[in-house]
Parts: sequence; structure tokens; C-alpha cells
Amino acid sequence: MSIVNINQNNFSKEVIQSDRPVLLDFWAPWCIPCRMVAPILDEIARERADVKVAKVNIDEQPELAGRFGIMSIPTLMVMKGGEITGQAMGARPKHQILGLL
Repeated sequence: MSIVNINQNNFSKEVIQSDRPVLLDFWAPWCIPCRMVAPILDEIARERADVKVAKVNIDEQPELAGRFGIMSIPTLMVMKGGEITGQAMGARPKHQILGLL
């Protein structure tokens, strides 16, 4: 599956109402650790049809970043049924990201 770009307009439908767990990446284009995590998230999106991988560009969506108190990027968050079930800050190897799920 492809990665879904999240904004204020589609957040509820794509994340809160998702029938699958959502691995949400809060990132920015200028963030080097974010760029390190991006290929790993692409792999997970391709390999795991049971998980929705989504990205929030904090520069374009500061309201969403503020809503979740994002103070450092990348921040990875797992949401199931509209609830946060896992969270990690900073670049992580694939096995640690999968461990959040």
C-alpha cells in the first residue's frame, strides 16, 4: 500500500476512523533523521497490508502537530480505534518501528 499524506481535512477519515492500525509519522522535509526513516516507512507500507502508514508534514500541518504535542521529529505514533497505542521519537531501525505495532 502507499503512504497516505495526512492533513486537517482527512485526519478523521484516514486515522481516527481507520479499520487498521495507523503508523503515523510526524516529519518535515528539512529533517535529516526524518529522511533516514522515510525508506523504512516505505518498506513497511509495501510489506504490511494490515497497517496504514501515514505522514504528517509538521510545516504544512502545525495544528495537527500541536494537537499531539509534537516537540521533536521524527515522532512515530501508532493509533488504533482513534487511541494512541505506541509512540517513539527520533530515527529508529525497522525492527523497533515494527515493535510499536
